[in-house]
Amino acid sequence: MGRKSIKANKNIYQLAREAAGLTREKASDLIRYISPERIEKIESGKTPVHPDELPLLAKAYKRPDLLNSYCANECPIGKCKEIGEIKNCDFSQVVLQILSTVSLLESQKNRLIEISADGEISDDEMKDFNYIRTQLKAISDQSEALRIWIEKMGYQENEL
Repeated sequence: MGRKSIKANKNIYQLAREAAGLTREKASDLIRYISPERIEKIESGKTPVHPDELPLLAKAYKRPDLLNSYCANECPIGKCKEIGEIKNCDFSQVVLQILSTVSLLESQKNRLIEISADGEISDDEMKDFNYIRTQLKAISDQSEALRIWIEKMGYQENEL
């Protein structure tokens, strides 16, 4: 039987495991490919989590957002691509954010057509283009938040 951790600075992996109500031993049994000792080393920060371990941890802990968190905060490629971490949101909040951003983009549609018509972005078009690009990135992030919510709720693509 595992002891309850009293460690103050728990990392995301330990918090996720504990929220799932699993000891390291039970998590290891559920995952089958990661030992309790390896889980302890990941949680204590003695060794980094490997990318191939992440899907196993995310599934066992029912936390699909662990994948995004890793990409945004730990993965060297994700860091250089400035992948944003998706914060947990509820369904209605994500949908309202998407609709709000789509509405903003709808009002900018004609400006984007003007900017792209000649195949170049001039200096005087750059400010508007960057604003539109920021809104498109927001839609991408919001879509990812919705995908994570769907996975977290346990829905499969063929059920939607």
